[in-house]
Amino acid sequence: MTFSLPKKGPDISIVICGEAGQGIQTLESLLTRTAKLSGYHVFSTKEYMSRVRGGSNSTSIRISPERVYAAVDRIDLLIPLTAASAERIKDRITADTLIIGERKFVSEALSRSSGEFIDIPFTETAKKLGRSIYSNQVVLGLVASLLALDINILKAKLRAEFEDKGSEIVDINIKAAHAGYSLYEGLIKDDKVISEIKKAGEATGDVPEEVKGEIVISGAEAVGLGAIAGGCDFIAAYPMSPSTGVLTFLAKHAEEFGIVAEQCEDEIAGINMAIGAWYAGGRALASTSGGGFALMEEGVSLAAMIESPVVVHIAQRPGPATGLPTRTEQGDLELALYSGHGEFPRIILAPGSAAEAFYLTQKAFNLADRYQCPVFILTDQYLMDTVTNTTPFDTGGLEVERHIVKTEEGYKRYALTDSGLSPRGIPGNGRGLVMVDSDEHDEDGRITEDLSVRTTMVDKRLRRLTLIKEDIVEPTLIGDKDAKTVLVGWGSTLGVVREALTSINSEDILFVHIAQPYPLHQKVLELVEGAGRFLVIEGNATGQLARLIKLETGREADGKILKYNGLQFTVEEVEERIGEVL
Repeated sequence: MTFSLPKKGPDISIVICGEAGQGIQTLESLLTRTAKLSGYHVFSTKEYMSRVRGGSNSTSIRISPERVYAAVDRIDLLIPLTAASAERIKDRITADTLIIGERKFVSEALSRSSGEFIDIPFTETAKKLGRSIYSNQVVLGLVASLLALDINILKAKLRAEFEDKGSEIVDINIKAAHAGYSLYEGLIKDDKVISEIKKAGEATGDVPEEVKGEIVISGAEAVGLGAIAGGCDFIAAYPMSPSTGVLTFLAKHAEEFGIVAEQCEDEIAGINMAIGAWYAGGRALASTSGGGFALMEEGVSLAAMIESPVVVHIAQRPGPATGLPTRTEQGDLELALYSGHGEFPRIILAPGSAAEAFYLTQKAFNLADRYQCPVFILTDQYLMDTVTNTTPFDTGGLEVERHIVKTEEGYKRYALTDSGLSPRGIPGNGRGLVMVDSDEHDEDGRITEDLSVRTTMVDKRLRRLTLIKEDIVEPTLIGDKDAKTVLVGWGSTLGVVREALTSINSEDILFVHIAQPYPLHQKVLELVEGAGRFLVIEGNATGQLARLIKLETGREADGKILKYNGLQFTVEEVEERIGEVL
């Protein structure tokens, strides 16, 4: 698939920072959805500490008349809700940053480093309405006013957010938003960024049809919806950030879609339950992060030996051990690639956007069913927690493929075939006996120590790789196919590189986004082998994809753009790093 580069347009980057428990996530949700319904494109992502209360967290929200794809380092508007959180991100504050908030949260040094600081008593305004807790809605109202967002849309979103708490709570939150919306109306008239985005928004008139029909969704929700579209009827998981959002999403919609959601005692139980569900004819998902997946590896080998389908979602975070549990990294590609003892086929998918997360997760269930092998979906904290607007997912052409046969007497679960795929039966569906064994086995499924049978069965299992390699997700190409420099990335680097290349505006770079790191598509190998210069961008310290490509082609990367401090790449950073490498 080939995309053209997006146009560069005015956008505003808003950062709201505070501590866990202050309702920053609710603010993000209400603001992004109100902005989208008012006609803007949105993109937001979070940076938060591993604690339920306290710490210093922030959410970065981009609002634009044109589509945006990634996080930026730039802060146009900063709203600090604690002093510590403002100090934590001081390196991102520049002379172009406008800070609005309470003086007690903004030091003199911080305000001097910004373009302008405006002291606004959010807490006092909220107290006049009854309680300081409503200061968040005062903040929300003020931002909505600055961006000329529709107050009626904001009121509707507040009503939906708080309706289960009663009409009194709904009314006071709407009053607080009104206070923020009107109290400082016209206060900031000369800020260039805000003026530009207002002008662009007003120029659109009514909400564009393109935006009106779109959905606002997180990466975790997209994976969950993809699982539903793939026929998932069972999820087994032990809560582990950043994968927990998939478990909670599917549990929330379990009754609606006929899903059994099981919060297991540990990850070992999770993968074994998932394998058991596939054995019985279900379509199961095991969801975890790197540390939890380490416990699942024996189960991965079990699935391979008994030729059971299984889908495992791994939301990556920095390791080793507990590492940085709420930050992001692309450090588990080789973990998935070499997981489980023994040699057997596997498939690894790595979506780069909410849309890819949906379609690839849906596809993962069909691939697992078709090839009777483990399929891994690699996401990361950045992708999981990203919220953006996107075209509604097209389910019209999607099918839930079921490759289960009705067994006859004398059925052989591991019958030898040219393709390496044996007809898959399940207990109770026919007259045949469905035997599986984690030991090496014969065609019937009975344990064996016949060494010639062992060789035959290994060869049989590996033959499926030939079929799998004919069914690989094509890479996405952005830029000139004849460019001398080929930049290769995987997973969540898609959006940030796409925007960075827009700014660089070079015809000499082709970006190859890999959504299936294993097996690699032949087109990827050909582009790398033919490149004048071969670069790789990855969120890890050692260049794991670069190593895999070298293994397949013998080609060493001419340059690597790597990041592994726990934060995602930003557009400005990638622009600079590409420039340095070139």
